[in-house]
Amino acid sequence: MERPQQHVPVLLEETLEYLNVRPGGVVVDATLGLGGHSAAIARKLGARGKLICFDRDAQAMELAKARLAGLAEELGEEMPEVRYVPRAFSEIAEEIAPASLDGLLADFGVSSLQLDEAQRGFSFRADGPLDMRMDPRSELTAQQVVNQADEEDLANLIYEFGEERRSRRIARALVRARPIETTAELARVISAVAPSMKGDKIHPATRTFQALRIRVNDELGEIQSLLKSAGSLMKPRGRVVLISFHSLEDRLVKDAFKEAQRLGSFEVMTKKPVVASEQESLRNPRSRSAKMRAAEKV
Repeated sequence: MERPQQHVPVLLEETLEYLNVRPGGVVVDATLGLGGHSAAIARKLGARGKLICFDRDAQAMELAKARLAGLAEELGEEMPEVRYVPRAFSEIAEEIAPASLDGLLADFGVSSLQLDEAQRGFSFRADGPLDMRMDPRSELTAQQVVNQADEEDLANLIYEFGEERRSRRIARALVRARPIETTAELARVISAVAPSMKGDKIHPATRTFQALRIRVNDELGEIQSLLKSAGSLMKPRGRVVLISFHSLEDRLVKDAFKEAQRLGSFEVMTKKPVVASEQESLRNPRSRSAKMRAAEKV
């Protein structure tokens, strides 16, 4: 179980600062992942605290449990109560009592584990099946989307969720190349018709992979559900801290926080998104695209 120790959570110090975790508090980590944020939160909650961890990825949850079990051995009686909920964070209102939380954290997007495991099919950096399911129990896979969607729907999907300007050209090529069964095949087809342009810092398949992942996991719908539920779950002065990794996620969070402040239910604590320092960006490249926003229940 070495993997959890290698995991580096993004914006950790900033997350703890804005969450304002206090001994004896009740905090939800809505995206447990490999447990990096949760471990740091647990240290601050202490023996009287409670940490509730959500994740729909069973593999990640087992690894995080091992990490937190090691922390429990270290902290002994100072370890807070930890509850694991193997569900999507969109279902948080079914598990958490109203007005019961001091803190709520979510770190959106794909986890390090999912990217690193070729068999999960999230990345073009290692060949694997076109899967991309965060919850392997769900039915829809990226392979089904790529091979069954009609050309227009595929183009619209890549344009909307991937913000890819060459979406129609890519969709046409994907339909002609069917069946496409692996991440390497998909990346090759995209690269052939939409190669990197001058100044590009990302692989030409990045945006299409992002679009497929968002579609397969209904990521934007999940975030919208969480944002709708968050207000009713927080205690007065409770903090919500959300970390996004692309503009579609960040826009949802920004607009929801702005509307909550207009209605007088939350005060936005971050006028601009908090981003990683230069040192963190060098140490953990994944943090470069992270944007954190925080709000406090009035």
